[in-house]
Amino acid sequence: PTLLKKTVVLKLNGGLGTGMGLDKAKSLLPVTQGYSFLDLIAKQCECMKGQFQCDLKFMLMNSFSTSADTLDALSKYPELGTGSDLEFLQNKAPKVTAADLTPASWPE
Repeated sequence: PTLLKKTVVLKLNGGLGTGMGLDKAKSLLPVTQGYSFLDLIAKQCECMKGQFQCDLKFMLMNSFSTSADTLDALSKYPELGTGSDLEFLQNKAPKVTAADLTPASWPE
């Protein structure tokens, strides 16, 4: 449990289900009893927080296409976080150099 205080549950959520005929994140598909994959993930995190009495951090790596629908779906779980403390967008995360982890830059 002490390591959970330093843990972040990070889920990749950045893909539309266009190949499956969807126009939203695949994680929003209903899977059982009206719950989506995302609901089940949120409930797992809630359960761990309660069971281990810790503020387990949870974040999603979304794409610009999945962000709005996902944040809307997770609004019923405010204890997980909201907005920027709940997600980061693919291709928007800071880049760092492998040598010393300083911010990377590219000539224009």
